[in-house]
Amino acid sequence: MTDVLDLQAVTIRRGATTILDELSWTVREGERWVVLGRNGAGKTTMLQVASGRMHPTHGTAALLGETLGRVDVFELRPRIGLSSAALADRIPSGETVRDVVLTAAYGVTGRWREGYEQVDEQRAADLLEAFGVAHLADRYFGTLSEGERKRVQIARSLMADPELLLLDEPAAGLDLGGREELVSALAELAGDPRSPVLVLVTHHVEEIPPGFTHLLLLRGGRAFASGPIDEVLTQENLSGAFDMDLTVDHVAGRWSARAVRPA
Repeated sequence: MTDVLDLQAVTIRRGATTILDELSWTVREGERWVVLGRNGAGKTTMLQVASGRMHPTHGTAALLGETLGRVDVFELRPRIGLSSAALADRIPSGETVRDVVLTAAYGVTGRWREGYEQVDEQRAADLLEAFGVAHLADRYFGTLSEGERKRVQIARSLMADPELLLLDEPAAGLDLGGREELVSALAELAGDPRSPVLVLVTHHVEEIPPGFTHLLLLRGGRAFASGPIDEVLTQENLSGAFDMDLTVDHVAGRWSARAVRPA
């Protein structure tokens, strides 16, 4: 299988702080990965490296067969879809939902004078339909609910037909209904063989959609455990990654975890 993402001994330092500590991790074609870890474990920083938006202090990062530091990242980034809170903050609140998705064809936020072909217009419309927000196409992004924004962001991240899709806590801030709608949409995406390789970052095992195949547990900027999700998502591994006694359940394709109550 072809390596889509290959991090080898990647270290990120900011001053005296080490955020990623010799992290090695390989993602291959056809895989759907979940990344779990406590706050400060390095999840978002790792995605910044994986999306070509941050270079390692030490180590090597190969994305889609190209090594950071030896490739024009402005040519590489359109091949990688990204949905994150940081990116959402750069979307103008007065941008229409249609244009939020459409502008991803040029890798920009905020429509200006660029022109789009009919095929781009149709792809944006199809993606909005696929994520259940076609009826919001003429609404301003700033007027949407948090759940609506999340679905629009994922539609945007797929606009350029990426080979790798990175989702940074897409369910954060959603209520139970919004979370379940999003999990269902991501499960459908994961089950489609035409979908790109998926990497989903989350804090909560309850947000793991059915169909995701692999798990990376981060602790202190290091890979605590990684591999097929059924083998890695165990009580022992999860308890170690989160520094507390946890039980893990897997029922009807969905995962859950809770603290062990004292006897």
